Amino acid sequence: ISTRDWSSDVCSSDLLFAIVVAVAVLARYLRLWLQSYASSAGIGLFDLVAMSFKKVNPTVIVRSKIMAVQAGLGDSSGITRQALEEHSMAGGRVPLVVQALIAANKAKIKELDWKLATAIDLAGRDVREAVQTSVYPKVIDCPGKNSGRESLDAVAKDGIQLKVRARVTVRTNLNQLIGGATEETIVARVGEGIVSAIGSAERYTSVLENPDVISKTVLARRLDANTAFEIVSIDIADIDVGANIGARLQADQAEADTRVARANAEGRRAMAVAREQE
Repeated sequence: ISTRDWSSDVCSSDLLFAIVVAVAVLARYLRLWLQSYASSAGIGLFDLVAMSFKKVNPTVIVRSKIMAVQAGLGDSSGITRQALEEHSMAGGRVPLVVQALIAANKAKIKELDWKLATAIDLAGRDVREAVQTSVYPKVIDCPGKNSGRESLDAVAKDGIQLKVRARVTVRTNLNQLIGGATEETIVARVGEGIVSAIGSAERYTSVLENPDVISKTVLARRLDANTAFEIVSIDIADIDVGANIGARLQADQAEADTRVARANAEGRRAMAVAREQE
């Protein structure tokens, strides 16, 4: 009889333990499961429990999946439960990627899919910001604000210096975002193109009369190749006339020639004195 009582106590303890575990599981995952069920996200209760063993935050996965489903992005778009878990375990920012894909879908940007978006995110780039820049182009000052220069200085063929400030409108090239050059490269290339375009002008007045010549010349050189951006337009914000560099150089050259002539004359005089003494 004592053995039966002991067995009954053990069974009762196991049953009580099982009930406690079940209640704890339900208390933790029931709300998430109800949210998933109500939104047709397709994430089951056992899937939520398995996420905890995988060290994946089930709240992030469920909310991201619900957000995608509500936006019309189902499993056919690549945003599956398994894909969300894999990206989370790889260290990716799941909500950020889902928000970027939703924004791209609303903006009809077809080149951005789940594979490309996760690759951009794991590369350390902000994929949501990249999509926003594709929809709303970004304006970059040239020269850059952190360059310590107020203008780009170039000299036309007639020797007159021009000080130029430009604004470059760019949008993200999603296909080249991974491994593509950044804004600094765009600013450097545009600055080089502006200086080259002004240097090719016969007279500085022609540049002042038609500043769009600079923009057309620079755009024709395809300076956005192998960069993470596509140049939409280059606008000349301001042009100021600087110093007459050509006249200054001619004056410096004339002064240098005068010094050389004086040195040669002094040498000839010294030779003449030497011959006279001899």
